[in-house]
Amino acid sequence: MESSNGHDAPHSTAELLAALNELLEAERAGARVARETLVEMGAGHRWQALVADIQRDEVHWCGMLMKVIRGLNGPLSDQTGAFYGKAMAINDWGERMAFLNRGQAWVVRRLQGLMPRVADAGVRAELQTMLDAHVGNIQRVEQGLEERP
Repeated sequence: MESSNGHDAPHSTAELLAALNELLEAERAGARVARETLVEMGAGHRWQALVADIQRDEVHWCGMLMKVIRGLNGPLSDQTGAFYGKAMAINDWGERMAFLNRGQAWVVRRLQGLMPRVADAGVRAELQTMLDAHVGNIQRVEQGLEERP
């Protein structure tokens, strides 16, 4: 929907809640993938610090999304995105990290599409910070993949 000034009209609360819950499910999947990948890798793996950072970020964004959804008096999804199962089926660490990056890029695209239609400036600012963190993680993973032996 477009407004008369040519910009996207704001999301209805129901649309915004659906989008935020979709992101929550994706972040929950990313957090689980990172946590379980850390366990599988064990101590001392070259990806360990990066995966731990990503896992902390994903958990943080789950919390932020839950706070925003609750603030809108919305129901919280308890689902984990299908990304989790797909990622965990990949046994090669480098391939799994590349897949994780594609998931991070999906979140970036979703946020870029969502933010212009979010009327609340505070929520937009939270989503922008989340987007920036995902872009940073993508860059770190790309650098790690380039340095891969």
